[in-house]
Amino acid sequence: MNTINASEIKPNMSVVCTQNGEFAKVDHMQGASTIKLMKDKQGQHHFIPLSWVVSTQNNQVHVNKSGEQAMKEWSDTAPNQAN
Repeated sequence: MNTINASEIKPNMSVVCTQNGEFAKVDHMQGASTIKLMKDKQGQHHFIPLSWVVSTQNNQVHVNKSGEQAMKEWSDTAPNQAN
């Protein structure tokens, strides 16, 4: 299993699903294990765990989920953040 170095994940990188489609862009790393995504069309940030990331290459963050699955499972709040 690959270990992803969080320092490789930079703002504005495309977040790409298992079908190679972009479903988000990185806003920034939130702590050591969470990626904060840029606001969507509704103005909402989302958060995904670093554990979803399988590789970073060509200025893209590749995750181990389909775009549809990732968007169902992402969080609207940062971990340990009250609503």
